[in-house]
Amino acid sequence: MSINDLVNGSYVKWMDSPQGNRDIAISCRVRLARNITGLPFPHLLDEASGMKTLELIRKAWQDSPGKVLPAMEIVSFDQLSALDRQILAEKHLSSPGHADSNSSFRAIMLNHDGSLAAMINEEDHLRIQCLLPGLQLKECYSRVQELDDELEQTLDYAFDENRGYLTACPTNVGTGMRASVMLHLPAIQMSGQLNHVLHNIGQLGLAVRGLYGEGSKPTGNFFQISNQITLGQTEEDICNYLQTITEQIAEQESLLRNQLQRDMKYQLEDKIGRAYGILSNARVIPSDEALSLFSDVRLGVDMQIIKGISLFSLNELMVAVKPAHLQKLGGREMDVLERDIKRAEVIKEKLKSKEAQ
Repeated sequence: MSINDLVNGSYVKWMDSPQGNRDIAISCRVRLARNITGLPFPHLLDEASGMKTLELIRKAWQDSPGKVLPAMEIVSFDQLSALDRQILAEKHLSSPGHADSNSSFRAIMLNHDGSLAAMINEEDHLRIQCLLPGLQLKECYSRVQELDDELEQTLDYAFDENRGYLTACPTNVGTGMRASVMLHLPAIQMSGQLNHVLHNIGQLGLAVRGLYGEGSKPTGNFFQISNQITLGQTEEDICNYLQTITEQIAEQESLLRNQLQRDMKYQLEDKIGRAYGILSNARVIPSDEALSLFSDVRLGVDMQIIKGISLFSLNELMVAVKPAHLQKLGGREMDVLERDIKRAEVIKEKLKSKEAQ
């Protein structure tokens, strides 16, 4: 697949059904922040220095003797429409802030399935990421490190022997690494333990955010947890720590799901059935309501209360009903009500097609 396929198609690698941890750890990401020596950080770039940064990265891509870089594609954001850039953000391939720009020196590099990406001239010259389904932090780190090593064969990274990699934001100095996991925690929320769990996560030095990371609020029982410290720790330490905490949270969520099914069987089935019924029949569905209902249906699929629907289909549908995707499908710009109507149509059509199979 090309970048054009990733924009116009429905599939991205992280949508695959996760292995292990049931439908709790949806996806994981490892991201590295890197900058090129002698060039201003992106927020200080003008057209000339911005284009120089992009061309240095493009040359590293074109001349790479490795295996990872040559299999990727680069496109500058002035070559993409605002809608297509937003679609990349909705698929978690670009940050929302980066996607807002149509600058000729802001760009993105992607592999065929979106599992590897590099945002160019976002907050740092390079934001290199690997995004995979489930809890595969070690695999994410291995793959993103391979891409980083190939880039570093040509690029001169800004690095200090004492402080590590130099970044635009001081909180990223050191390894420049952010590791994160997207979690689905409906049972913890239903049991009334959510605030306690989120407080404990914060006490453990981890950040809790929404579906789109920094700047987004958790909705629909979906939470992104990530490391906050990058200085004084190795990349392996960061991944191992996040892995351990995530496994503990997943175990707690799994136990509570089993407890709910045992002690509140009819209430649970009613809640899930009502959510499925609304999604299958509603004429108008706002975005936040859809996300909350998706959470209940995902729980039903995971607990085999709802059959015939895969987690992959739900991941695909959750992205397909985002604003830019709906407008792309509709072939025109839509206001909020029009999107809410279109969202209900898309959900109904998708669920009915699954029922017919």
